[in-house]
Amino acid sequence: SFTMNTYLFVYDLMQFCGHSWIFTNMIIRFMSFGKDSLADTFYSIGLVMRLCQLLSVLEILHILIGIDKSHLFPRFLQITERVIVLFVVINSQEEVQGKYVVCVLFFLWNLLDVVRYTYNMLARMGIYYLPLTWLNFSLCIPLYPLSVLAKAFAICVSLPYFESFGTYSIELPLPFAFSIYFPYVLKMYLLVLFIGMCFIIQNLFSERKAHLGTGNIKKKRS
Repeated sequence: SFTMNTYLFVYDLMQFCGHSWIFTNMIIRFMSFGKDSLADTFYSIGLVMRLCQLLSVLEILHILIGIDKSHLFPRFLQITERVIVLFVVINSQEEVQGKYVVCVLFFLWNLLDVVRYTYNMLARMGIYYLPLTWLNFSLCIPLYPLSVLAKAFAICVSLPYFESFGTYSIELPLPFAFSIYFPYVLKMYLLVLFIGMCFIIQNLFSERKAHLGTGNIKKKRS
């Protein structure tokens, strides 16, 4: 309906503004301060990044209630990966926040999202530019695996701090005698991360074929 389409357009516009601000801020800071800007990336843009990622959880709801026709499981995996790495791994360990991998991860995320939300906004209005469509469904194929590697590296860097500080590790007293050692949980999640990557890449290729097939290109041109 018109109301739902307007709502989705406003949502995409908000995300576009947030990610564009982050992306532009990162580039300007790097051009102004060079490598010195990389270490405090999280401190300068972390708040806006967290707000954008929290807002992205709505996309799961959009699919569940049927106003977004995207596939649920791939989108769920992508959103939960970011939420876990950003909030559980990076946000909880101050020592990790100053690592260069955080800057690399934020750059990849925002580059993908600026393109995606630009495409989505125009698509809500029935506007399709072939170069933008090609970029939206092609750029994610090489950049998503790179972002997964950056996520895995961020998790590996955080492991010594989780081991030292015992963050999120739980040990219940008797009679339960049950404990959760969080570094083991993160190591298991690394396996899930790479298995999910294989599934999502397959889905990305399917989406690219569906939107960039010869018939679809001719239809959108007409």
